[in-house]
Amino acid sequence: MSAEPTRPGTSTTPALPGAAAPPDPRRWWILAVIGLAQLMVVLDATIVNIALPSAQADLGFSDDQRQWVVTAYAITFGSLLLLGGRLADLFGRRRAFLIGQIGFAAASALGGAAAGFGVLVTARALQGVFAALLAPAALSLLTTTFSAPAERAKAFGVFGALAASGGAVGLLLGGFLTEHLSWRSTMYVNLLFATVAVIGGVLLLRRPAQATPPRLDLPGTVLASSGLFCLVYGLAKSGPDGWPPLRVLGCLVAGAVLLAAFVWWQRLSAHPLLPLRIVLDRVRGTALTSVFITGVGMFGVFLFLTYYFQHARGYSPAQTGLAFMPMSGCTMIGAIGSNTGLLGRIGGRPRIVTGMVLSACGMVWLANVTATGPYVLDVLPGQVATGLGMGLITAAAMNLGTAGIDPRDAGVGSATVNAMRQTGGSVGTALMSALGAGAVARSLAGRQPTPELLARAALEGYHTVFTASAVLFAAGAVLTLFLLPGGLSVERTHGAPGGRRPSAR
Repeated sequence: MSAEPTRPGTSTTPALPGAAAPPDPRRWWILAVIGLAQLMVVLDATIVNIALPSAQADLGFSDDQRQWVVTAYAITFGSLLLLGGRLADLFGRRRAFLIGQIGFAAASALGGAAAGFGVLVTARALQGVFAALLAPAALSLLTTTFSAPAERAKAFGVFGALAASGGAVGLLLGGFLTEHLSWRSTMYVNLLFATVAVIGGVLLLRRPAQATPPRLDLPGTVLASSGLFCLVYGLAKSGPDGWPPLRVLGCLVAGAVLLAAFVWWQRLSAHPLLPLRIVLDRVRGTALTSVFITGVGMFGVFLFLTYYFQHARGYSPAQTGLAFMPMSGCTMIGAIGSNTGLLGRIGGRPRIVTGMVLSACGMVWLANVTATGPYVLDVLPGQVATGLGMGLITAAAMNLGTAGIDPRDAGVGSATVNAMRQTGGSVGTALMSALGAGAVARSLAGRQPTPELLARAALEGYHTVFTASAVLFAAGAVLTLFLLPGGLSVERTHGAPGGRRPSAR
């Protein structure tokens, strides 16, 4: 059997027939560069949250407009991920990685210099565009750089730690920068991240040889991008005001119809944007579902814990960021340990199920928070359990979600993982906002609002949100237990490109 031709993002060194390509000696430095890029993309989803009040006061936009500073990033990022992943496959992951970094930095500089609301929102939308190109390129570079199961497990442990804890890091960094510098520094800080990552990418990433002329599924691109746009937009608009009005519901229905048409077209297209073999694999499909569930729960936790710290406890932006540190640290510990050492020997299913159970227990604890109780008793235990759980889930699920994908599909496969995570975050923000708003409204129904009553109603909202997250993680544990095959053979079979799909046991 002859050696497979070189594809974008893979080594240009020819391999002997039947032999695996030798590992890149600079692979751990490449991991550092990829990890830095991933951290920048993830933390930018939350770094501006704490800075929003300062930006609003400086630029003079309304409360209704404020949500668009966050939503503009989420919509473009989520709706263009599949396209970004396929462009990385077709035109080269190194090129996509570098263009994504440079474009993201330029958009951040535009946002930092914004003199008005329109420029700031435009900059945030452009950040999402380039993040949609950068994120799948980074994950697919990781997938093709590490193929040996043991090293791959360690690499995904580090990458998963950054992916799962980046939101908390963004809150910490955003609070510090806003309080000690200005809200504009939360945008300008990306220039530092991007400069280091671009220099590292130029020096470390190899120039791939183009094996075939690029082909793009244009109908599939239109259907997927417009469907994801409608879905993410509808979810983002439904969050602040409870359950969606008819026009938002229509947007959600349109998104579902467009995505259904996209799936139908992928079955017919000769060069599909998302080959269905990627998502129909039982192991990969369950892993993607776990990533989605974690996205729903994680973004809801970050959002409402931020509200709780600042409104119920009266923390400053910097104090709020510091209050998230235990969760961030435990997430890193859980993710790095998930694929290494003793935990790395027990298979993906026990790790993901354990992570779901730990996260559910953490949410149950947080569902009983008070406004005056000691932080170390009221909040810390729940943060520790949830952080460890999300770290276990993210590292194992991202590993299984990208393992065994043919190298020519690594970009779009990685984009699918990111799309599930991003869509999960949008669902989580909308769902938890609706549940929290409903709980507050029920608590205030028929009563004259007073400061004390408003504070009690807000706590009811937090309790409802954290309880819902606990139920979600518990359901995820049951789902994973029954759908994901057990044993190490799953990881080993999926651990190298082109691995066969394991049978369910």
